[in-house]
Amino acid sequence: MPGVSIHVVDVSRGVVATGMRVELHAVDAGKLALLARGQIGANGLWNAPELAKTFAAGAYAAVFHVGDFYRTQRVALPAVPFLEAVRFDFGIADPAQHYHLPFKCTPWGYSCFRGGA
Repeated sequence: MPGVSIHVVDVSRGVVATGMRVELHAVDAGKLALLARGQIGANGLWNAPELAKTFAAGAYAAVFHVGDFYRTQRVALPAVPFLEAVRFDFGIADPAQHYHLPFKCTPWGYSCFRGGA
């Protein structure tokens, strides 16, 4: 099953990040081309039909709108938050494979990696 899947958890509160805005971009010569935009669902996954396609080998970027998410959750942030939008650059080497990105975050840090899906 090719494609990309994204799962987001707010580990500071132990909940999935329902409502966090996420974007997926292709990256070509440093320029971003928007492929999909959406929100994390109640199950912690971004369910966008655009993510189920076979992606060409190349560079991609997922953008997670962490600051906006915590503000909508009424989590106290400083006037200038430590994290606003997090861009995670990754590569697809084998278009036949599935690329799962688990994103774990707090207002002060994050982890993202290629996981199994």
